[in-house]
Order: sequence, then C-alpha cells, then structure tokens
Amino acid sequence: MDIPRIFNITESAHRIHNPMTHEKLATLGAALRLEPGASVLDLGSGSGEMLCTWARDHGITGTGVDMSQLFTDQARRRAMELEVADRVEFVHGDAAGYVSEAKVDVAACVGATWIAGGVGGTIELLTRSLRAGGLILIGEPYWRRLPPTEEVARGCLASSLSDFLLLPDLLASLGGLGCDVVEMVLADQDGWDRYEAAKWLTMRRWLAANPDDELAGEVRAKLGTEPERYAAYTREYLGWGVFALMAR
Repeated sequence: MDIPRIFNITESAHRIHNPMTHEKLATLGAALRLEPGASVLDLGSGSGEMLCTWARDHGITGTGVDMSQLFTDQARRRAMELEVADRVEFVHGDAAGYVSEAKVDVAACVGATWIAGGVGGTIELLTRSLRAGGLILIGEPYWRRLPPTEEVARGCLASSLSDFLLLPDLLASLGGLGCDVVEMVLADQDGWDRYEAAKWLTMRRWLAANPDDELAGEVRAKLGTEPERYAAYTREYLGWGVFALMAR
C-alpha cells in the first residue's frame, strides 16, 4: 500500500504536504485553543508536522494515518526529533474508512478529502471518531478568483471549473452540511511557493542521482513545465485553507 511513486519523489523533502507554512500551522494550533492532553486524529497525516509540532507546543496527543510509507517513516523520525514520540503515533495504512477506537477532541483531514469521496463524505467519516462538541478540520482548495475558461481551470490541475468553489461559496457549502464554521486559516502565495517551488529542487537533485530510473523521463518533463504552469495558473487562481467546523 502506497501513494503513486511520483509524489514520494517530488515531495520527499517536504515536511508539510500542502501550502500551509510552519507559521500558518502554528497560527492554526493557537487559533483552535488546544488544551494540553487534547486528542487529535489526522487522516492523511503526511510527514506528521502538524501532530508533532502541536504535541511539542500544546501538549496534545495524536494519531496520524497515511498511505505513504516514506511519509509515515518521516513522521516517526520527526516525532523522535521533537521528543514527542510518546504522545503521537503514526500508522501506515489507508485512511479511507479509518475510525479511531476512542473518541477524539479534534478529527482532521487536511488536504485529502478524496479519501471519503469529497468534503461531505469526509466530514461524515471524521464525525465517527469525534466526541460530542469536538472540532473537525478540513483542508480544501478554493478559487481565489474564478478562472475565465475551462482550460485555465485545467492549468490549475482541476478537471473542470466545477471542482472548486469561490471562498464564500465554500463556506456556505460547509454550513449546508450541518456545520458551523468556527475558524479558518488560509494559505497565502508564499505558502504556495514553498509547497510548489520546493519540488523543483527536489526533482533536479533526484534526477542527478537517478538518471536511469524508469520515472526519470516523467520527472524531467515535470521539471521542465511545472515552474511556468504554476506561475501562470495555480499561483494566480487557486486558494487553499483549513476550516474548523463544529456540528450543529
């Protein structure tokens, strides 16, 4: 069980696998008013930076689940580095359908709502692990401004304009799912730069070390096109945020 290998290659040097910066993660943790001992479930936990830094800074406990063996191993090493391995654990497995044995204070899926078929299904899945009155965290893209054509939307790696909503419409849709939106922290263009541009150096160094790998051609092609595509499309049109919800 693993994610497609191309993502393990391009994001192997990332600690955060979305456009949130370390500063934004810290802002989010403070905004949620996390108490020592609060329990957090993170589905699609990547390299574990959110759980590990919140365990260090707020004293939370947590479990992360991710399909990438590489990212899971990195998360475990990060927990040891920050001396929080006694408070957080990371499971290599499929987050789709994962329900914790004990109810948690915060149930999160930050950037992987595909695990349950979209935002609505992911909220339903997270609710199954959540104590009454707990917080749900959803990380989701939105249109900063509406692309003028379907071609531009595809340049943002969407399949169509309908894949994402403008921010007011996204917030309204979350309310329509029976939730109050109680906090949000939005990525900015610097966060997008750190997420996307960091891949380019990783790809270049990987190509130098693996010129004969079966994916070398694909990585070379991505490195040749991604900077221009990102600057023309994603950076201009696509937003991303983490939204805190409470069931009504």
